[in-house]
Amino acid sequence: MSAKITVSAHKLPGYGPTMRTAKRLTEQAVRIVGRAVPGRMPDVEVTLTTERGMAELSAAADLALADSTDRRVQRRAVDEGKRLARMVMARAVPCPDGSVLVLVIADKHRTEAEFAVTLVHELVHAMQFSRKGVAERVVRDTRDRLGIERQSRRDARDHLHLLQQEEREARGCHHLANQIVPAAAA
Repeated sequence: MSAKITVSAHKLPGYGPTMRTAKRLTEQAVRIVGRAVPGRMPDVEVTLTTERGMAELSAAADLALADSTDRRVQRRAVDEGKRLARMVMARAVPCPDGSVLVLVIADKHRTEAEFAVTLVHELVHAMQFSRKGVAERVVRDTRDRLGIERQSRRDARDHLHLLQQEEREARGCHHLANQIVPAAAA
């Protein structure tokens, strides 16, 4: 069974051509990353949005992942979402149902090539979430970051070490974007 891939927009009016390009590039990226990276491609929803939309959706995704409705936790998630949206171009978040939400700030990608590199990077993270223990570790870290449930220092240290390894793996796959848009990873 192949993964279900959807591309949508959130609070992004007038981006019809961008959406068509995003759908085309996403289909190609899913196929290429699925062949090149170990793991199983989960169902993926790629959402193009603004910086503010990224903050909102990121906070909502973290709250769903952490399974919390507490007001203080919501406030922390919103604050963290805003801070994160200022720093990143995109983010992949595992969902409780096993799918992955990829949030992409459309305005921070000036070219198709930049978008292709970002897509490949985030889809590698989506594949990583399907590996044994990774999604559980991300949930544990999210619950810790939001102040719901502390994780041990050892778990936090292990998570940070594995996160760095996963980032290196994702950056190491940027060259795959060349198969989508030539000269993308130049």
